[in-house]
Amino acid sequence: MSTENSKRVGSVSPPASPPVPTKAGKNPAGPAKRSDRPDRAEGWLAAALLIPNLILLMVFTYRPLVDNIRLSFRDWNISSPQATFIGLANYIEWFQADSTVRIVLNTVIFTFATVVGSLALGLIMAMILDQKLFGRNLVRSVVFAPYIISGAAIGVAFQFVFDPSVGLIQDIMTRLGFTAIPDFYQNPNWALFMVTVTYIWKNLGYTFVIYLAALQARRIDLDEAAEIDGASPWRRFTKVLLPQLRPTTFFLSITVLLNSMQVFDIINVMTHGGPQGTGTTTMVYQIYQETFVNSRAGYGATVATIMFLILLVITLLQVRVMDRDNQ
Repeated sequence: MSTENSKRVGSVSPPASPPVPTKAGKNPAGPAKRSDRPDRAEGWLAAALLIPNLILLMVFTYRPLVDNIRLSFRDWNISSPQATFIGLANYIEWFQADSTVRIVLNTVIFTFATVVGSLALGLIMAMILDQKLFGRNLVRSVVFAPYIISGAAIGVAFQFVFDPSVGLIQDIMTRLGFTAIPDFYQNPNWALFMVTVTYIWKNLGYTFVIYLAALQARRIDLDEAAEIDGASPWRRFTKVLLPQLRPTTFFLSITVLLNSMQVFDIINVMTHGGPQGTGTTTMVYQIYQETFVNSRAGYGATVATIMFLILLVITLLQVRVMDRDNQ
C-alpha cells in the first residue's frame, strides 16, 4: 500500500502552465491599437464626395463673385471686349446718385413687408390647417401651389387682379361703394404695394409648409400642462408655442429675407421698375437695368457688390443674435 501510495504521490503532475498565446491570438499587455485603415477609407470617401461639390462651388459661386467684385472697379460696356479700370468711381457715382435713396427705400420696404407678411400669414395658415378640419389636405395643397408656380406667370395673372379698369380689386371696391379706386400702375406707392402683395401671396406656401412641419413636431404636453394651469390661449401662444418655433422663425427670416431682396420676375412683369422711373425699382432690378438695358456692366457689378455686402452683414447679425439667444 505504501509503495502504491508513494507511486501515486510521485506520479502527481505539476499544475499546467497557461498556454502560450500564438502570434495570431497574441494578447498584448496594453489595449489593442486601432487600425487606421477604416479612418483612411472614410477620409477618402469624404474627399470623393466633397471635392466635386467644392469644385462646383468654386466655379459657379466663388469665382463669379470674385469676378463681379473685380468688375465693379471698371467701366465696361457689355458689348465691348475692353474694360477700363476706374477705381472707386462707380461706387462714388452710386452713393451720389439722386435715385439711390429711392431705390434703397423701395428695397427696404419691400423686403421688410414681405418678410413680416409671409411669416405672419404662414404661421396663421399653419395653425388653422393643423387642426382636424374637413378637406384640410386639399386646402394645404391650394395654399402651397403658388410657391411652385413661375413668378412671371403670377405677375401676369395679378395684372388683371389690380387692373384699375376691369380688375378684381376694382370690381370689389365698386360693389362695396368706393368711388376713389387707387391706380396701381400710375401711383408709385400703390405700385409698390401691388408687387409686395403679389410676392407675399406667391411666397405664402413656403412659410406655411415649414411652420406646419414645426407645429406637428412641437411638444403637445407643454401646451396641455399650460392649459391645465389655467393659462389663456394668448399666453399659451406667446409663452409656450412661440419659444418652440423660434429656430424655425429664425431660419425662415433668413431665407425669406434673402429671397425677397432678389425678387426680379414679378417686378419686371408687372411694373418694369416704374412708375415714374424708379417707383418699384429695387437693387436687384437696378442691377438688371444697368447691366443689360443701359449696357453698364461695371456699374451693375457695383450695385451687386454693395447688395452682397448688405446681405452678408444682415446674415451675420442674425446668426450672432441667434447664438446669443441659445446661450
